[in-house]
Amino acid sequence: MHRFSLSPAARKAILIGCMCSISYLAVYVARNILGAVSPQMIAGGSFTTESIGTLSSLYFITYATGQLINGSIGDRIPAKYMISFGLVLAGVGNLCFPLLASTRTAAYMAYGATGFFLSMIYGPMTKVVAENTEPIYATRCSLGYTFASFFGSPSAGVLAAFLAWQSVFVCSSVMLLLMGAVCFLVFTLFERRGIVVYGQYTRQKNGSGSETGSRADGIRILIRHRIIRFTLISVLTGVVRTTVVFWLPTYLAQHLGFAEDTAALLFTVSTFVISMTAFVAVFLYERLGRNMDLTIRIAFISSSVGFFLVFLCSHPVINIICMIFAIMASGCAASMLWSRYCPSLRDTGMVSSATGFLDFMSYMAAAVSSRLFASAAHTIGWSGLILVWLALMLLGVFVAFAGSGRQRRTV
Repeated sequence: MHRFSLSPAARKAILIGCMCSISYLAVYVARNILGAVSPQMIAGGSFTTESIGTLSSLYFITYATGQLINGSIGDRIPAKYMISFGLVLAGVGNLCFPLLASTRTAAYMAYGATGFFLSMIYGPMTKVVAENTEPIYATRCSLGYTFASFFGSPSAGVLAAFLAWQSVFVCSSVMLLLMGAVCFLVFTLFERRGIVVYGQYTRQKNGSGSETGSRADGIRILIRHRIIRFTLISVLTGVVRTTVVFWLPTYLAQHLGFAEDTAALLFTVSTFVISMTAFVAVFLYERLGRNMDLTIRIAFISSSVGFFLVFLCSHPVINIICMIFAIMASGCAASMLWSRYCPSLRDTGMVSSATGFLDFMSYMAAAVSSRLFASAAHTIGWSGLILVWLALMLLGVFVAFAGSGRQRRTV
C-alpha cells in the first residue's frame, strides 16, 4: 500500500491558505453585519433606510480608498503587519460603532474607520499567497478566502437572527481582535520556518533590460496584463457582490413582504448557498479547460438571465431562487477576477498594488450604487432596481466579449 502524502509545496500552500481564509472570514463577518442587522435597526427606529444607505456608502468609500492606499503599501511592508494590525484596529472601530450610535457623527466616523482598517488585509494577503505558492496552489488558496468572503454573509445572518444588533457588532469585534493576535503569531512562525518569504518578486524589466520603477512603467505593465478590462469587471461584479447582497435583507422585507426576523433567516440561508459560488466558479473553470475568459462570459450571461427571471417572477420562493442564481453567476465572474487574474500578476511584483486598485474600483462603485439604490427603492421601486441590476449584467456580457485578446489557459 502507498501512503498518501502531500508535496512540500502543497503543504505550504495549505498552511498559508488556511491562515488567510480564517482571517478573511473574520473580515467578511464584520463587513456584512450592517446589511444583516439593517432591518432590526430600521424597525427599532435607531436608523432610517436613508441613514443605513449613507453608512454603507461611507464604509465603501473608506474601504475603497484604503484599498488604493494600503494596496500600494502592501507591496513594501510585510503582510504580517498589514493583516494583523488591520484586524485589530478594525475590531476597535467596530466595537465603538454601537457605543456611539446615539451620536450620529461619531458613529459614522467609527464605522468609516473600520472600513479603512479592513482594507489593510486583502492586497497584502493576495501578494503573500501569490509569491509563496505555486500558481496552481495560488488559485486554490485564493479560492479558500474567496469562499470565506461569501461565507461571511450567512455567518453575520446567524448572529443577526439571534442577537440584538448592538451585540452582533460586539461579537464581530471580539472575533477581529482575536484573529489579529493569532495572525501575527502564526505569520511570525511561518517566517521563521521559511514558509513565508518576502521580496521574492520585483517589477518586471522594461525593453532596455532595466527594472521598471516609475509609476508610469507600472501602469504600462498592468495595461499589458489587461487591467482596464478587469477593472470594468471589478466594477460590475462589485455592485452585485457587495451592494445587492447588502440590500438583500431589506429587499426580502420590503419587496417580498417577509417579517424582519424571517428576512434575516432567509438572508442567512440565501447567503450560505451563495457562499458556494467560489467552488462553482472553479469547477466551471476546470471543466472549460481552465479558460478564464470563457468562464467570465458564461457567468455574465447566466447572471443576466437570472435577474431577468427575478423581474418576471412574483412568487416569493421562485423570486428568491432566481435572485440567488443571479448573484452566484455574477460571483463566478468575480471569483475569476480575484482567484485567477490577481494571483497571475505575481511576476509583475505589483500583486498588492493591482489587487488594491481593483478592489478600490469595486468598492467605489458599491459606494455610489448603495446610496443610489437606497433612494431608488422609494422612487422607481424594487422592480425598477431589478432592471438596473439586469442592465449592469448585460453590460458585463459586452465587456466579457469585447477585447478578450488571446485565450489564456493556465494552471
